[in-house]
Amino acid sequence: MAISYNGLWKKLIDENLQKKDLAEKLNISSATIAKMGKGEVVSMEVLERICVYLDCNIGDIMSFEKNETEGNVDNGN
Repeated sequence: MAISYNGLWKKLIDENLQKKDLAEKLNISSATIAKMGKGEVVSMEVLERICVYLDCNIGDIMSFEKNETEGNVDNGN
């Protein structure tokens, strides 16, 4: 599974904010913003601060997307 923060980027556009604005207002490092831009994992604390600031739920700012290379995984059930 891949992480997508497309919901966050859309919300920023709707709020007329840029990534750097979010980083400055919430004291999030540029490295964390860069990780999000690459679809990498960030801490729940960061996600919580973003949700509180944007008054939204976590599902509004991130989602899990199935990789095309991932097939059906047999988990032994």
